[in-house]
Amino acid sequence: MGKILILENKLVFERKDELMVIEAYGENCLRCRITRNSKISDESWTLLPPKAAPDCTVNGDEKEAIISNGMISAKIEAGNFWYGGVVTYFRKGKQILRTKFEGDYTSNYVHREGDHYQIKVIFSANDGEHFYGLGQEQEDFFDRKGTTCNLLHYNTKSALPVIYSSLGYGFLWNNPAPGRCELTKNHTMWVADSAYQADYLVYAGETPADVMKIYCDLTGYAPEFPEWAAGFWQSKLRYESQEDVLAVAREYKKRGIPLDVIVIDFFHWTEQGEWKFDPRYWPDPKAMFDELEELGIHPIVSVWPTINPKSENYHEMSEGNMLVRTENGQYGIFEFHGQQTFIDVMNPKTARFVWDKLKNNYYDYGVGSFWLDEAEPEVHPQQFANLKFYLGNGAQTALLYPYYYAKMIYEGLKEEGEDKIVSLIRAAYPGIQKYGAAVWNGDILSTFEALRMSVKSGLSMAMCGIPWWNSDIGGFLMGDTESEYFRELIVRWFQFGLFSPIMRLHGLRQRQENYKSRHPGIIEESGGDNEIWSFGESNYPILKNLVELRSRMKPYTLKYMDIASKTGKPIMRPMFFDYYQDEICYTLDDQYMYGEEILFAPIVERGQEQRTVYLPEGNWINVFDKKTYSGQQTITCSARLHEFIAFVKEGSDALQIFDNVLK
Repeated sequence: MGKILILENKLVFERKDELMVIEAYGENCLRCRITRNSKISDESWTLLPPKAAPDCTVNGDEKEAIISNGMISAKIEAGNFWYGGVVTYFRKGKQILRTKFEGDYTSNYVHREGDHYQIKVIFSANDGEHFYGLGQEQEDFFDRKGTTCNLLHYNTKSALPVIYSSLGYGFLWNNPAPGRCELTKNHTMWVADSAYQADYLVYAGETPADVMKIYCDLTGYAPEFPEWAAGFWQSKLRYESQEDVLAVAREYKKRGIPLDVIVIDFFHWTEQGEWKFDPRYWPDPKAMFDELEELGIHPIVSVWPTINPKSENYHEMSEGNMLVRTENGQYGIFEFHGQQTFIDVMNPKTARFVWDKLKNNYYDYGVGSFWLDEAEPEVHPQQFANLKFYLGNGAQTALLYPYYYAKMIYEGLKEEGEDKIVSLIRAAYPGIQKYGAAVWNGDILSTFEALRMSVKSGLSMAMCGIPWWNSDIGGFLMGDTESEYFRELIVRWFQFGLFSPIMRLHGLRQRQENYKSRHPGIIEESGGDNEIWSFGESNYPILKNLVELRSRMKPYTLKYMDIASKTGKPIMRPMFFDYYQDEICYTLDDQYMYGEEILFAPIVERGQEQRTVYLPEGNWINVFDKKTYSGQQTITCSARLHEFIAFVKEGSDALQIFDNVLK
């Protein structure tokens, strides 16, 4: 039946084949670890050391005991063989979670290898509860109640095993093993496919903002956001040469369009795994970056973590165990212009080696920001148990890859004295925000459906503590810039981009009929044109106006990015984040707040020019007609293609941003 041991700030429960420890971990937070092994591991993965827990109390006996830490408490019942080991969590005395057995407790441990098991933690479901978070993927759900989620990364999916509950608590599954989360009507279940122990944290606050602050105390805060990143980013797949980049930059300057960032995409290099410009097409990188600096344009350069035996670095890195290896078979785990493997960013030696290359071949020329593509990493087939990382087998550690990828770049730039670091990255894991990660949702389709799902992705990532987020404006794949469909889509996506943490135009556009590469034989030809003048004469003034508006919004964006870096509050936030006492706000997944003062309701359906908007308490001013509407009502709004739907809270200075918005 087992018994409970009461220690300072900690409860220990042990019985045959199971050992559990619940302890205070900072303020208003409890950490629970459970294993079938004979001792608990102290591995914390990406968790930061906890703050003191001055409000922690522990009392009870060997049959039943309670640990309380501020607003959160947990009760362990020793019980008997059939019922023993039940844990109930309370927020301010009200039950929020209770463990559930589906079979006996030993069925939660299925042996994999050595001292690793497939591990399950199961809780009873709560009627009426809403869940938000779990990262991003191409699914049409913001409220995750009633859904299941595979905890793994791939292109368009980042698994962040953290949720916020409408009952006022957060839950962090602290296991970097691929697995599964089920938030269904019959239970809430977390699964690690191969792990030494279950490890999770439950934390509570008075408001969603309080809960987010605890999460950031656990995993880290985003650093200071630079001014250049708050403007407009220009990108495409891809600029083939130095002259192509400069021609676009000069054209923006000639037209008087504010451009803050230009991105140089992949295959500007000599070979995958060499991290340097191909001198045939990029003969003088320093001169290019010097001119961009004179134009006031910040460059970002794409780097990939792929490498193959043709690379001049392959032999040294392979023999030095700096590459992701396989448990069975040879190096090839990604086919793209030949078989590739990936650098092992979890290995400190790899990080040092690769950063030195990046410094010599990019940073010293004037590149202070990088685009970290393929960050999942993208392996095929997705058999993570076949991958060998510095930190262990992929079945136990694979989800950590993007975290260490961003860490490698952040620490390298920090070493050079940089203090405002932004890295565009395609995958994420809890804690990555502290390394300046600006996450985007991958190679999504150029469709209205993808736009609609991107709104939900951005809100979900916000509830995972990722304040720097963006999507490819227009989507990435299959965009026909000559079609009426895409020309409508690009405007509506630009409007969404205006109220996204980062406004970045990117995509692989279908080539125009007269397209001809200026560099025949180049390994990766460019896609079609993707500048704001590329989408039709009638669209151009609309998009130019939106880019100019984004420039005027910079002080507002930076204000709330600064708040995010200090408190964890995201700038793109669900309606319930600030209006948590309004039950309607928990049901809204297609409108959101951009900071505390601007409410944005995107149009995400083709041909749509009307939609309903819910206004929470207070008075709200429409940014176009300047009419004031009282809150706590649903209204119908109109927006022709050149218009968008946004409201400013009465009394806010933000209304001035939208003066002459229809010019």
